[in-house]
Amino acid sequence: MSIRKEIEELRNKIEHHNRLYYIQAKPEISDRDFDQLMKRLEKLEAEHPEYDSPDSPTKKVGGAPIEGFQTVEHRLPMLSIDNIFEQEGLKDFETRIRKLLDEEQIELTAEYKIDGVAVSLIYEQGHLTQGVTRGDGQQGDDITHNARTIGGVPLRLNTKRPPDLLEIRGEAFISNSDFQVLNVETQEQGKEPFANPRNTTAGGLKLLDPKLCAMRKIRFFAHGIGAVEGVDFQTHINYLVALQKMGVPVTPNVEAFPNLDSTLEHVQKMMDDLHTLDFEVDGIVLKVNQFEQRELLGNTSKSPRWVVAYKWERYEAVTKVDSINFQVGKTGTVTPVANLEPVQIAGTTVSRASLHNRDEMERLEIQIGDWVVVEKAGKIIPHVVRVEEHLRDGTQQELEFPTRCPECKATLIKDEGGVYIRCPNPNCPASLRETLRYFASRQAMDIEGMGIKMVEQLLDQGIIKGLADVYRLHEHHDQLISLERQGEKSIENLLEGIERSKQQPLWRLLTGLNIRHVGTSNARILEKQFGTIGEISKQSVEDLAAVDEIGPVIAESVYTFFHSEFGVELIQELQTLGLNMGSPVEKTKKKKGLLDGKTVVVTGSLSQFTRDEAKELIQKHGGKASGSVSSKTSYLLAGEKAGSKLSKAQELNIPVLSETEFLELLNKEW
Repeated sequence: MSIRKEIEELRNKIEHHNRLYYIQAKPEISDRDFDQLMKRLEKLEAEHPEYDSPDSPTKKVGGAPIEGFQTVEHRLPMLSIDNIFEQEGLKDFETRIRKLLDEEQIELTAEYKIDGVAVSLIYEQGHLTQGVTRGDGQQGDDITHNARTIGGVPLRLNTKRPPDLLEIRGEAFISNSDFQVLNVETQEQGKEPFANPRNTTAGGLKLLDPKLCAMRKIRFFAHGIGAVEGVDFQTHINYLVALQKMGVPVTPNVEAFPNLDSTLEHVQKMMDDLHTLDFEVDGIVLKVNQFEQRELLGNTSKSPRWVVAYKWERYEAVTKVDSINFQVGKTGTVTPVANLEPVQIAGTTVSRASLHNRDEMERLEIQIGDWVVVEKAGKIIPHVVRVEEHLRDGTQQELEFPTRCPECKATLIKDEGGVYIRCPNPNCPASLRETLRYFASRQAMDIEGMGIKMVEQLLDQGIIKGLADVYRLHEHHDQLISLERQGEKSIENLLEGIERSKQQPLWRLLTGLNIRHVGTSNARILEKQFGTIGEISKQSVEDLAAVDEIGPVIAESVYTFFHSEFGVELIQELQTLGLNMGSPVEKTKKKKGLLDGKTVVVTGSLSQFTRDEAKELIQKHGGKASGSVSSKTSYLLAGEKAGSKLSKAQELNIPVLSETEFLELLNKEW
């Protein structure tokens, strides 16, 4: 192999492993092996300067110190975000934007607000040319020399057709685990430890020597967009997925929701999951998903109207640990929970607090009988911050993390990341309880009468032992009637609801299967792209990741489910029991693709169906439901009191349809 070829292969390998580490969090090699690849490349480049490249991974840490920072003007202002501290404020936010957008269909996204330093990365023709801090929003410091050292930031975008200009905005931060290691190393050198990750990040970016900045282990998550030329992303979700494919790390687990209720449900889940994160968070950000709608909403002098940050106050109290038990969640994760002497925190009585996971238990070195500091922030589950060891009196009792599931006694295993301990039994009563509740919920199969109380009784009586047993309940009619507070009529309604749910669209079934990272939005995308369960299960991870708005993380999760023994058996059972497994995409397009390639905007009050039902019809027939009228709009579906959208459509000579005309166009009786 020639020297030039080896250098190229080493660069490609290092970039590949960087993407696995920073984008997918699935490293294939050890840090030591990675360092050996880097050292070999550095050696070859030093010996053969004729093969030098500004995009080489070695250039991320090899720059010379600068003499000082230059102030540069932002191409577009980096505005601040309005903060709210109560969930009522989120409702006010939605009401306000609906009023400004004429109450059209509005998708909201929810994402963590990382407590770091806002920076802007500018790529021209795919090459990183500048990094700038937020500064005062109008001007910031040029930190290009340090931006090149940030973990996960590519020097060249991983795409054959890069945009002419792409300004990626996001947060520079240090993960909690890296911060702990950094402080250990700092103290071993006889220096004072750093105060917190945020200040350490800010200080690192202002260092003149990029080699010193690289030692801070700073990372980056993209969450916003600035100036752009040569590409149209259309939505926030599309943009983030595109960035991932180009090798840029993005804020994890961002999803879009069709209404505020589903958004708020997800916000609560995000708050409950805060302890699973390896970075500091100081809020949750809600954004309008459609870029076109953002333009219509515009900005105030200080902040955009299409985004808001939900924050919470933090409160603490000291109390005693009476006992510790272990709960099994929907995905099988075992969580230790401290039972406390009741204490008042922020106006509520707290008697339980999460200990998160085994590592956190060991870090706290918590014992039964300890006095502990408990923190509560907003609606986040209370958790133990620290143990007051000086209050120990010798009566405390140590407690080890179990090796077997407290519910089904299966041997517990570590998850892929090695942080959480899980019960591997997919039919464990504890995880099955939460899975069944979600499967029957309005977000998924929408089975009326099957709430948590009913689910618990069905499990306690042994009537249900797995998800598919829901569709065998008619075989247990007499047992069902004998359940507490259940009569002939209520059981009849339940069984009818179960039977009806067999014909629910495929996206509802996909949502209810509890596949990690697959909510209603992603389930709809999978159904639209592949049509049937069979087609989805045939796809490779790469094929799934290539779908707009899916990406590598979701793709890996979907692939894993459909190739697991549990997933294969469950799908076979549900198919045998008569559930709708979808329709082939080709057949659907041939028969119902009357709106293929068309964009339809809905406005005004509809009498024959709701806005969501209209949107489903549009999507079902191959069209795209948009929120605002533009030259790209194919039709405007106008109800009563259509307002400004009707006027704009008429100005642009866009066909306006009544509900009757719309249905006639689809050749469908409602």
